[in-house]
Amino acid sequence: MHFASLVDEDTTVLDGIPVTSAARTVLDLAALEPGRASGDLKRLEDGEHRLDLRRFEALLARSKGHKGWAALAEAVSLYRPDPTVTRSDLERRFRALVRAAGLPAPATNFVVAGYELDCYWPDHRLAVELDTYGTHGSRLSFEEDRKRARALGLLGIAVERVTDRQLDREADEVLRAVAARLGAATYSAPA
Repeated sequence: MHFASLVDEDTTVLDGIPVTSAARTVLDLAALEPGRASGDLKRLEDGEHRLDLRRFEALLARSKGHKGWAALAEAVSLYRPDPTVTRSDLERRFRALVRAAGLPAPATNFVVAGYELDCYWPDHRLAVELDTYGTHGSRLSFEEDRKRARALGLLGIAVERVTDRQLDREADEVLRAVAARLGAATYSAPA
């Protein structure tokens, strides 16, 4: 048994009893037995599909210095998406336009501080979020997008929002803005 000051995200209630969250429990156990963290994540994923990588990323962002941090960070890295994997036609189209314009390719579906970014250039601290009305056309989504942009801004990450219609109708303008943010010396307008 040990004692620690915990933030709300590190606790939950199970059968009326306050307990540490799954993420915090894995972190604490990783301090005692570093090799078990990846096994714990695998059990969470296989069991009840409760492995929410964003919770683990957020925990890592706020728990630097914890004895289990390195072991958990290594285990989480095994679950991070491949930075070149795209999940939508819009992401594939944007990535192709970026490359055709001679700009560096972004990582896609990259997790930073618990937020998954559609396209991200880590060295430039630039994120591009690709939106369609169908996936972002609700009040909740509208509010969450602003909260997310504010949190990323506090981390020094600039967020450019690009809609599918903008990519269709104003691709050159969008790519010029991205090039400027990247400080690109050269830019080739797509044909």
